[in-house]
Amino acid sequence: MSQIDDLPPLRDVIAKHGLSAKKELGQNFLLDLNLTSRIARAAGSLSDVSVIEVGPGPGGLTRAILAQGAKKVIAIERDERALPALEEISAAYPNRVEIICADALEIDFTKLCTGRVKIIANLPYNIATPLLTGWLSYDPWPAFYESMTLMFQKEVAQRICAEPKSKAYGRLGVLSGWRTEAQIAFDVDRSNFTPAPKVTSSIVHLTPKKIDESVSLKSLENVTRAAFGQRRKMLRQSLKSLGVPVAPLLDVAELKGTERAEELPISAFLDMAKLLPTKPLS
Repeated sequence: MSQIDDLPPLRDVIAKHGLSAKKELGQNFLLDLNLTSRIARAAGSLSDVSVIEVGPGPGGLTRAILAQGAKKVIAIERDERALPALEEISAAYPNRVEIICADALEIDFTKLCTGRVKIIANLPYNIATPLLTGWLSYDPWPAFYESMTLMFQKEVAQRICAEPKSKAYGRLGVLSGWRTEAQIAFDVDRSNFTPAPKVTSSIVHLTPKKIDESVSLKSLENVTRAAFGQRRKMLRQSLKSLGVPVAPLLDVAELKGTERAEELPISAFLDMAKLLPTKPLS
């Protein structure tokens, strides 16, 4: 008996179903149910909440989310080998698990469920950043979810939560900082995974916040791409790639032009974005 339910230990589940992790799918399984429970708790109360989970694998985090009281888990798994293990969890928690065998990058998450929604996932490393940027880019905002509690490689987690004037600060930090309150909840040592990855991982908790709706997401993407694309250059040089007069951009953000991208607060990027056309720039 496991510590959170009557289902078998995860090592037995993996052995039974032949679930050796596939590198090409970015799989690294968490086998410690105490740790998966800690991740589920980091998402806050799950009462009356539907949880979207991407990449459940053998279902360790799925079980923890259910044990923490989630109304329902929508488990999106691309690897067909994991489906029998997930079906066993579904049988143990009747009417509380929906399994979708699909590529998460091709799913319209807004159509999966209604009511209160949270996203909790040990994301496959190879699609973690594209998934996050997609979830951060919904319009209108705030998005359909109350929060996201996600695992990333620690380096990526630091970029998500980075503050200005830090080495990790870049386009991802601007986007997440603009639209969410993001913080690293705790680190997860590589030894907790099977197989062990080469790096430490981190759990990041993100909560959507109200934004200035006059800022175009596309315009912000354009200005941050220009600024951080040549981050060693001063802004008066790097912003030239936008193809618009640079002086008004600097003026509206109260900048001299000698600054570099990593020195700017998020508010400066937002001010400049308001002056840009909303259509993509060539």
